[in-house]
Formats: sequence, structure tokens, C-alpha cells
Amino acid sequence: MTAGTFGEAGGGARTAVKVLRSAAAAGATVVLSGHVQPDADALGSTLALAEGLRRQGAHVYATFPGPFTLPESLGWLPGAATLVPSAEVPPHPDVFVSLDASSTGRLGELAALLEGAGTSVVVDHHASNPGFGGVRVIDPHAPATVTLVARLLDGLGVEWDAQLATCLYAGLAADTGSFRFGNTAPATHELAARLLRTGIDHAAISQRLFDTAPFGWLRLLSLVTGRAQLEPAVGAGLVWTWATTAEARDRGLAGDQLEALVDVVRSTQEADVACVLKGQDDGSWAVSMRSRGATDVARVAIALGGGGHRAAAGYTSRVDRDATVAALRRELGATLTSSPAAPAAPAAGLAH
Repeated sequence: MTAGTFGEAGGGARTAVKVLRSAAAAGATVVLSGHVQPDADALGSTLALAEGLRRQGAHVYATFPGPFTLPESLGWLPGAATLVPSAEVPPHPDVFVSLDASSTGRLGELAALLEGAGTSVVVDHHASNPGFGGVRVIDPHAPATVTLVARLLDGLGVEWDAQLATCLYAGLAADTGSFRFGNTAPATHELAARLLRTGIDHAAISQRLFDTAPFGWLRLLSLVTGRAQLEPAVGAGLVWTWATTAEARDRGLAGDQLEALVDVVRSTQEADVACVLKGQDDGSWAVSMRSRGATDVARVAIALGGGGHRAAAGYTSRVDRDATVAALRRELGATLTSSPAAPAAPAAGLAH
């Protein structure tokens, strides 16, 4: 069964609500998962919808792909303790819901549930999503996947409280950069206002998301910014740097602490594109890119095997660092010459 996207008169969303409502009423088994290396939008979406479905009577498993390590920076989200390792979810649930995953590859080993489940539902806001799953709630104009989950919760008749609102607000604030990015619209603030009315402590949520880090992160930041290279002749200008998970560990940090580095590097005035290469233990490089507006980094990421948004995208490279940067330079040049500049709609939410 395939339904239309959210943008097509809400057909996909209406079908998703029917599927989820029926599953909950029957006490059916529903597995929900965000993408590998989940961020605040992926986790907030998963935890909020999982709790809403539990309240409606569904038998819910909330998880994300391995390696199953909850980022320390997000472990405070309400419901995080209910997450289970992916190995513990049933292989043939009645319903499988993918949240904030831009492709089947971002689901890791859980991608098998797209076929193994009775019905699969894909809820996502990435422009690079090719359209997978049985029921599709995909809206590239949505600032975050949590906005789509909020609409599903409304369709299910779930009353919002501070627990649900905290999860939703965390994803919304993260993917809009505290409402600084170009994907912030009037409806974004209207949703934020509705969430605030539940009594959440938005200042505490923002502090935990954006203004809290171990001291070791400052030492890592010093190392990484000291390595930064500015190449103004590459595309519309490139600034890039790198770090490894081993270097993070040496400073007492988990690997997920590398994720925030690109949002520091992106402030470089002379470069349209900021890039951070994050060396993984298996020798691969997780590449994060951000654009200030002139470059569609989603096109670059797709060409290199990844995906994302026009102003925020990523991919994984399995060649060495020099070859990874060389390939990036080539694609940035090709993208700039083949694509006219367009207004940026910055967004976050990529694990890369």
C-alpha cells in the first residue's frame, strides 16, 4: 500500500493516522525507529509518537539502529529509558514507523522491517528522501520531523502534556537552530507557542541542547579549529577541518560530541560551505556539510552517497581523508557551475 506525501492534500498523513489508530485500538505491535546516530529531532519524534501510541493502547517498541548507544547529550529526554536495543524488537511487527530517516540506509539493520512489517510508515522532512515505505508522510518544507509527528498526534486524538511537548520542542529547537535558520516560518513559532503552553521549561531544554558540554569539548574544539583550512577558490568558498572518535575519547568524550563541531565552523564569513570530517573507528569518515546559501549541499551529498537538505547535508566516505576532501572539492565545483544560487533554508537533523 502506498499513500501520497503530506504535501499532497495530507493523503499520507490521513492514511498514517488510520493505520496507527487501528493498530492502537487492536493493541497491535508497533516498532518505531529514528535513524542511526540519532539527533534531537529523530529521538524527539520517536519518543513522542511512541508515548502517544502507548496511551492509545498499542504495544510499542522504540529503538534506533546499532551501534545502540544513546547520546549522553540526549539521555535526559522524557521516555529515553524506554528505548530498547534493535536486536530486541520483533522482526515482523504489525506496523513499523521510520522517523527522520532520509533513506533506507539510514535505518541500518532495521531497514529489513520495511518489508517484514505488516505495514510500514515513513515520517520524514528531508528533501533528499526518495520516497520509500508503504505509507509516506514526507514533507521537505517541514522544519523538522517533530512537526509532522505533532500533526499525527493530533490526528490520533492524543492530548499534549509536558512530557510529549519536551520531546517535540527539543527536535524543533535543534532543527531550526533555536529558530535562527531559514526553515523557521510563522507556523514554526505557532507550534513552539503551543508547546510552551503545556508548561515546559524551554530555557532548560535549550541550555541542555546548545549550552552544555564537558570541558573536554573545549579542548577538542581548540584542536579542530586549529586545523581548519580555508579554500576560497573551491566552489563558493570552502572551510573544512577534521577530528576522529579516538581524539574525542582521548579527551574523555563520546563520539557524538563531534556532531556540534560543524555548527562552529559554519560561522566562517569567507566560505559558503563548511565541512567537518569525523573519523570513525572503522576507518570511514562521516562528513557533515553546511551552506550559507549559495550552494546546495544536498546535491553534493547525494552525488557522494548521502543526502539531506539544501543547507545541511552529510554522507559517509570510505576512502582516506585526502581522497575524501579531493572528491568533495570536485563535487562542490560541479554543483556550483550546474546549479543557480537559491535562498537558503538551513536545517539540521543529520547524524552526519
